[in-house]
Amino acid sequence: MPEKTKGELLQEKLCYEVKNAGEEMSEQELAKADGFCEAYKAFLDYAKMEREAVEFAVSVLEERGYRAFEPGKEYKTGDKVYYNNRGKALIAAVIGKRPLSDGVKILASHVDSPRVDLKPRPLYEDGKLGYFKTHYYGGIKKYQWGAIPLSLHGAVVKRDGTLLPVRIGEEEDDPIFCITDLLPHLSQEQNKRPLSQGLKGEELNILIGSRPFKDDKVSEKVKLNLLNLLFQKYGLVEEDFLSAELCCVPAFPARDLGLDRSMIGAYGHDDRVCAYTSLMALLDLEEIPDYTALVVFADKEEIGSDGNTGLNSSFLRYFIADLAAPHGVEARTVLHHSMCLSADVNASFDPTFPDVSDKRNACFLNGGVVVTKYTGSGGKGGTNDASAEFMGKVRGIFDDAKIHWQVGEMGRVDLGGGGTVAKFVSALDVDTVDIGIPVLSMHSPFEVVSKTDIYDAYLGFGAFLRAE
Repeated sequence: MPEKTKGELLQEKLCYEVKNAGEEMSEQELAKADGFCEAYKAFLDYAKMEREAVEFAVSVLEERGYRAFEPGKEYKTGDKVYYNNRGKALIAAVIGKRPLSDGVKILASHVDSPRVDLKPRPLYEDGKLGYFKTHYYGGIKKYQWGAIPLSLHGAVVKRDGTLLPVRIGEEEDDPIFCITDLLPHLSQEQNKRPLSQGLKGEELNILIGSRPFKDDKVSEKVKLNLLNLLFQKYGLVEEDFLSAELCCVPAFPARDLGLDRSMIGAYGHDDRVCAYTSLMALLDLEEIPDYTALVVFADKEEIGSDGNTGLNSSFLRYFIADLAAPHGVEARTVLHHSMCLSADVNASFDPTFPDVSDKRNACFLNGGVVVTKYTGSGGKGGTNDASAEFMGKVRGIFDDAKIHWQVGEMGRVDLGGGGTVAKFVSALDVDTVDIGIPVLSMHSPFEVVSKTDIYDAYLGFGAFLRAE
């Protein structure tokens, strides 16, 4: 093999290039990545909304020796605790060797995804068909949700306070649901609408039944038959919908994508891919970390992180305060010395739509985990902009651990933008940067990620928690 020229050597030394992890990983490493992703796919199929993700996490945490957090208790090095915030958000922690006054390390992701929620009074009949009225949740392209199989997930609280979990449409013998759309022969007027109005918000009606209740003395026979089915099987009456959280999500499972099986297509990669990898990184710590390690599952990110289960609330700050108080340490001291990776996805460069990206600053599938210095929109509005010092620290951790990583922006300047939980964590006086996984078709019912990127995120999150 000919020796490299002076220019080639200098180029290797001085220039930055994003490489495909598949070229650099050995066959053994690729096999590990593929194996890791099998369990991730099972998680995706189970946890299609935040309640299910938290339920999954609590179950796994308890199997690994974590116990429910008790405010006021003084925890010792090596103790493992979790805080379940109303079944929709979660904090898991391993108490490290260093005092809490030195700060903690946080991996913060969100476990809600764009979807179609049911309205408080959803059930109605029209044209001798039964429907649910909906109100979409988060940023979706509404037309993408028509004419695809949907399942029903969530929880209903009955008048007596009993909570009934709902999950219909995921098993092979379950019924499924759908939003209907016009046939091409009759859609001339619909075709004149702008793409964003291909299906309007009030047209996202879920078809749920068509058989009537056999009684000539009653009206709305299809609706009555559906209510009767719900009552017979679950003991529900129509008023119970008023105290329910129900949504429709895609009914299809996570699948390997591509002839080479190098990718995963599924609903909800944003942001459960970062939630899962961060949780596994915490669980797989072989030794007690130097710094106390926290993994946060947050709710409501897709609608601004508001509410008492979103990170624009105080549940993380209060947890830190309750953890630190028995040690005589103030929460502000802990937070000031803490570090956080806001574990959220970024938009991968799509060669079919290259004009929306600055290719020099975009992230790519198989390029490794994405370090996103800032998100926001326009002139960096609504973002945490990570400091050079913290960027350098994270860069050093990843390089030392030989993690495949890249940088990425959320599209061209002034074209769009986005937000994460980073600005809410950094508002607590915590050094924070966004780090996640590149996604194609983000916010669609069928998002695409790379298996090597998933594995690099898992390894990178673990390296961050272990670093001294």
